[in-house]
Amino acid sequence: MSNSAKVKPYLELRAETQARERGLKEKVMSLEEAATLINDGDHVAIGGCTMSRTPMAMIWSLIRAGKKDLIASRSIMSSEGDLLFASGISKHVITSWFSQGIVWGVSKVMRHHVEGGHAKFDEWSHMSMGLRYRAGAMGVPFLPSRSMMGSDVGERCREETRQMSCPFTGESLTLLPALNPDVAIIHVQRADAYGNAQIDGLQFMDPDIAMAANKVILTTERIIDNAQIRRVPDRTRIPFFTVDAVVEVPFGCAPHECYGTYEPFFDHMGQYAKQVSLDPVAGAADYLRHYYEEPATWEAYLERVGTAEILDASRRGRSVYDD
Repeated sequence: MSNSAKVKPYLELRAETQARERGLKEKVMSLEEAATLINDGDHVAIGGCTMSRTPMAMIWSLIRAGKKDLIASRSIMSSEGDLLFASGISKHVITSWFSQGIVWGVSKVMRHHVEGGHAKFDEWSHMSMGLRYRAGAMGVPFLPSRSMMGSDVGERCREETRQMSCPFTGESLTLLPALNPDVAIIHVQRADAYGNAQIDGLQFMDPDIAMAANKVILTTERIIDNAQIRRVPDRTRIPFFTVDAVVEVPFGCAPHECYGTYEPFFDHMGQYAKQVSLDPVAGAADYLRHYYEEPATWEAYLERVGTAEILDASRRGRSVYDD
């Protein structure tokens, strides 16, 4: 079984949970400070899905910090996976699909790194990824499933799964090992200073990822008062006691989307796809240099993305609400 699939014993997970700071205290910090909570070699789970609520600002910060040997997992990878590989901060991704987006197809950057033997892509089914995070959140070592049974993906994952006969029916089942990331990075629309987070639109696997991870870094479009959180407690999707850092980062998903706030920056993404399609290596390196290495702040990054792109994405994003 690979390092990515090693399952932590329950007593070890319990000890880590008991050692956590569970007091109601403010956890607001900068992107740079939050990046120090992630160590080289950590397994980092990325919230959101495809181009939705991707914590791009946190990924920008990790790349600038020069992290090394990160294992990255996500429900579905998009262009952030390209940048993890191209920057060299990760050479191992665990996900169910790796594409720049449906519009642009399978990532050529990923193909270059994986097919060339420079990086590893562990592919699971989408259901399996969700169940693995769910097992991690529940504190159990595995969950039984029929997902991937009889498929080529299931065959490729056979070394990391187990088979069993159901003790009730005798039917065959696949046992999916739990995922307990060292750190989860998740972007939300709103959070208070303590880490109570509200998520509009699809939650994806984020609540389970937060419960499964040993640390959670929240980036948020805006920090709101705890009194606002308490007015609608049923909207809190990630509770404060799972969270270690809160970073207020407007447009923290750019050029991806944040539901109800802004849509994807399609022109920017299209230009990126064209750039890496022509040359996956030089195109990605040039993109990283222009948008990640040269801008010293997230605000400077947004300036390079452009005001017109931001305003257009914001207009389209807000249109989903009836004011």
